[in-house]
Amino acid sequence: MTDLPLTGRARPDRKPHTLAEWRALGGYAAVERARAMAPSEVIDWVEAANLNGRGGAGFPAGRKWRFMPERGTTPGNGPNYLIVNGDEMEPGAFKDRFLLEALPHQLLEGALIAAHATHCDEAIVLIRDEYRPGIAAVERAIDEARNAGLLGGLHIRVHPSAGRYIVGEETALITALEGHRAVPRKRPPFPAQSGLWGRPTTVNNVETISLVPHVLTLGPQRFRALSRTEEGGTKLYGVSGRVKRPGLFEAPMGTTARELIERAGGISGDGTLRAFQPGGGASRFLGPDHLDTPLDFGHLARAGAMFGTGMLIVLDGSACPVGLIARHMRFYARESCGWCTPCREGLPLAAKILHAFEAGTARPEDLDLLHMTAAEAGPRGRSFCDLMGGAMAPLASGLEMFAAEFAAHLAGGCPHDKTHLSGGCPHGGTA
Repeated sequence: MTDLPLTGRARPDRKPHTLAEWRALGGYAAVERARAMAPSEVIDWVEAANLNGRGGAGFPAGRKWRFMPERGTTPGNGPNYLIVNGDEMEPGAFKDRFLLEALPHQLLEGALIAAHATHCDEAIVLIRDEYRPGIAAVERAIDEARNAGLLGGLHIRVHPSAGRYIVGEETALITALEGHRAVPRKRPPFPAQSGLWGRPTTVNNVETISLVPHVLTLGPQRFRALSRTEEGGTKLYGVSGRVKRPGLFEAPMGTTARELIERAGGISGDGTLRAFQPGGGASRFLGPDHLDTPLDFGHLARAGAMFGTGMLIVLDGSACPVGLIARHMRFYARESCGWCTPCREGLPLAAKILHAFEAGTARPEDLDLLHMTAAEAGPRGRSFCDLMGGAMAPLASGLEMFAAEFAAHLAGGCPHDKTHLSGGCPHGGTA
């Protein structure tokens, strides 16, 4: 169980534990240990464990927590807030769903420890509304812990979210919780200075918070040693697409794509790996030459990619990458908040052009326009938030890696359709 701290206590049927069952497995011992420590000491442990945020950006959790002011040191009245983000909308991502449904008391333990460390009086667990079993499991865990007197002075509740991809951006999430359109905010001020309702706020992902109790239980050095790299702990990796057994796998940080694909039964389809996205839909494509790259934030950044959610999307040799990229672009065009011009205008335009490629009606100038869009709008910092940069990652890398497929579609036929009919790409949604 030590080697699999996140999932080692989960039931095979994913049924959540009762409070009594969880405590019999050692549950809430980490909370007791944390409450015997000063908040700053808890943060010291989390920093020493090298726990990076698992929400996509990889920002060190302890460093983020240290930005939070102590109670009574900020102007005005009101609580400090902890927000746990369970609005899992990244294409290819399904890790938080498992943790919410199968291990809600683990998440609640992490929230109690994080709230203690960050001087928070209120905590909100935001969960996308489609995750109904997860919502029910977390609400039941909160009620059980409250009735047992385990919450201390923390007010905690679940907020079912309407669900938008942009809510993965922490300031857009805060704006949505306040009842407004989910639009990112200009920073500074940062949420730790002025977040929900203008009060100091910390936002962490479900997986990040679920790992926190294990830092306290194992100690920072043992937790850090679970990883193969400097980034501490284990990771809940996902593998989907053209593999024989798609699923979730807890493994050390730094596990390779080769190992994960083997655990997923190997490549399906024609049995050959063409490419993979290492961090979900908003990451660039990597080829077979990166199968042995350690999958963590640092190594993938040096490879020119993003680790993101750590959810691999795999393409075999028979899958049409143009169709997959078009599907991604339709999603991001729909999910843009529309606040800035590159997203509002650029993503629907790219989606429209890619649809023409799928339909076999694209023109040579359309390919030039896709290249220009990826080059001009793709670099980080060209839009108000990082949604555009993430959306452009599969397009920019796909235009480079799959030039032959784009050329074939431009000529009116998908190379993965043996009839090469001009009626469209039959493989557009299958990767």
